[in-house]
Amino acid sequence: MKVINFGSLNLDYVYQVKTLAQPGETVPCDTMTRFPGGKGANQSVALARAGIQVWHAGMLGAGDEWMRSLLQEAGIDIRFVRLSETWPSGHAIIQVDARGMNSIIVYGGANQHIPHSFIAQVLDEAQEGDWLVLQNEINLTPELLKAGKAAGMKICFNPAPFTADALDFPLDCVDVFILNEIEAAGLARRPVGMDLDDLAEELQAAFPESMICITLGADGAVCRSPETGLVRQSAFATRVVDTTAAGDTFTGYFLAEIARRAPVQAALEIACKAAAVTISRHGAIPSIPTRQEVNDFMA
Repeated sequence: MKVINFGSLNLDYVYQVKTLAQPGETVPCDTMTRFPGGKGANQSVALARAGIQVWHAGMLGAGDEWMRSLLQEAGIDIRFVRLSETWPSGHAIIQVDARGMNSIIVYGGANQHIPHSFIAQVLDEAQEGDWLVLQNEINLTPELLKAGKAAGMKICFNPAPFTADALDFPLDCVDVFILNEIEAAGLARRPVGMDLDDLAEELQAAFPESMICITLGADGAVCRSPETGLVRQSAFATRVVDTTAAGDTFTGYFLAEIARRAPVQAALEIACKAAAVTISRHGAIPSIPTRQEVNDFMA
């Protein structure tokens, strides 16, 4: 069993500020650092560090082949990480304030110009029972959902960042949804701030065959499925430095455990521990812990 993550590859430009810039405001920056990132790349690294065989499929600009090498060093199969001669790599402008909170602007670049023929090239290598992981930072997501299901794959969808057109995707193809509160509310067509138990119940009713996992930041996570009902996990206390890759770390570790057929409670616990380690460090990919670091956390 392997995981194919058809996802984004970005360069993250991280600016350390005292407070996040508001509309019309200019704020000074203390430091700027460039990290490799993108939700797709982050989740592939988290899956690999959780001990799962993961293939990444995606597009980079021609000048950023160094990122292929970085993914390979992380234990990721990069045979389907391709270079675009036409489009630059996607990148993100990330503000991180003194509390570790962030604000992010993303330019899609090559991530948004994946050719349709690439889908068949990648999924022809899939076997029935393999997992397909998707986010919402590349084009062709509806086509990938259909093609993955037709190939007999299990599909995990993290619709981040959430956009209204995601409501028109063939979401009945999805086996596992991993959502934050904003994404969950958007998917349910409900306002942010709705009671989370009710929200999870509504999403389960809308997608009765799917597992619904909602991350809650400092409040941990909840998961609902037809087999388990509602399962809760509290967050683990830690010093917050940078929350940038917390959700991606959670996604990678949670799916790694689900793919191994671990109990949902155990999957939530290790995913929340992994996210706690991540937010205690700077950066995206550099902050994602190894399995041993997660095991050692609060051991």
